[in-house]
Amino acid sequence: MSPFAQLNLSSTIQSTLVKFGYQTPTPIQVQAIPPVLQGRDLLGIAQTGTGKTAAFALPVLDILARKPSNATATRPIRCLVLTPTRELAAQVAESFRDLGKNLRLIHTVIFGGVGQGPQVKTLKRGVDILVATPGRLLDLIHQGHIRLGSVEIFVLDEADRMLDMGFIHDIRKVAAMLPKQRQTLLFSATMPAEIAGLAATLLRDPLQVEVARSSTLVEGVNQKVLLVEKVNKPHLLKLCLDHEDMERALVFTRTKHGADRLAKGLSKQSFQVATIHGNKSQSARTEALRQFKAGQIRVLVATDIAARGIDIREISHVINFDMPIEPESYIHRVGRTARAGRKGTAISFCDTSERKYLTAIERILRSKVPLDIDHPFHQAAPIPMAVDPNASPRKKTVNPNATAKRRRRSPNRSASGPSRSHNTATM
Repeated sequence: MSPFAQLNLSSTIQSTLVKFGYQTPTPIQVQAIPPVLQGRDLLGIAQTGTGKTAAFALPVLDILARKPSNATATRPIRCLVLTPTRELAAQVAESFRDLGKNLRLIHTVIFGGVGQGPQVKTLKRGVDILVATPGRLLDLIHQGHIRLGSVEIFVLDEADRMLDMGFIHDIRKVAAMLPKQRQTLLFSATMPAEIAGLAATLLRDPLQVEVARSSTLVEGVNQKVLLVEKVNKPHLLKLCLDHEDMERALVFTRTKHGADRLAKGLSKQSFQVATIHGNKSQSARTEALRQFKAGQIRVLVATDIAARGIDIREISHVINFDMPIEPESYIHRVGRTARAGRKGTAISFCDTSERKYLTAIERILRSKVPLDIDHPFHQAAPIPMAVDPNASPRKKTVNPNATAKRRRRSPNRSASGPSRSHNTATM
């Protein structure tokens, strides 16, 4: 008997899971799927890489398949899934496609950055499940292409990220258009006060399940930090990429320009590389992800826009070419590897100016990131220690030369020196 059978999923879905290599449900799936199948509202706290998408996609597919729509004309939207980014929307839609392969359910995905024509055409034919980003969703609603009056299940994915990106007002607008009698599922990697407040307004008597807070790394990640000066980072990256066990590497930079410049340099060294960031068109970003997933390119250079939008099991290494400024971003970047129970490696390049970011990361991890000095570009300057709030204030060091200089410039008479009062007008 499949372990997923214990979650009361239909035999059709269980067969599909076997086909796509799902063997054992993850903790978030074990805790979330049964209550969602029972119709409960759910608040799920789970970081990226824990199987969260399947935790809501599987029960949604099961519920909708068991209870066909009563509509006699065009299929109404019965499930709405909101995600913060285009990449994540595409990944969620892909999961619905794969997991619902043998079900008579129609899904589609809409997001900005591409023409709306094909999206509108699909919507007119009718869909059961709609995955969307907030901006494009509201735009098509205002144009009269989307109606939400038949939504039975509302899913908010990566809710904390949506708040960070300023979508809170859009979320409330969308929620106001939904039927009051509905099932709502809210998933977030963190639980700040804003998320708790949002959950209180959207969910009814929710069950809260929590697997791993954002300060916890996904199991299976071998992390290490390499101290290197900024000028040597490209040379160190080439050295790492030449390593034979680096099958597929996702490289993070801090800026879009930095991503393009790095990819151009790697391409000149005969590496198969592509980039994704906010200045790339959606079609270019989609094609880069497709080639990376298919193994046609070995290196993908990205900014943090991809930190929560890539679900590719074959990523063997994540490389932080630039240390992330926000320590939580480290968790999300690293979570792109070691997915679905696999092992992975996260390598961070840290120059002198980035030591403070490393300290912040280690603070939320509550542990040191292992230091690897076995490379030719090791920069041995010590990492600054975090300030101890209980330590006594340090005495200010006085420079005797500076003190003497100030004395010489003083308009007052020194006890042992000649009067300077005649120079005060010119000082």
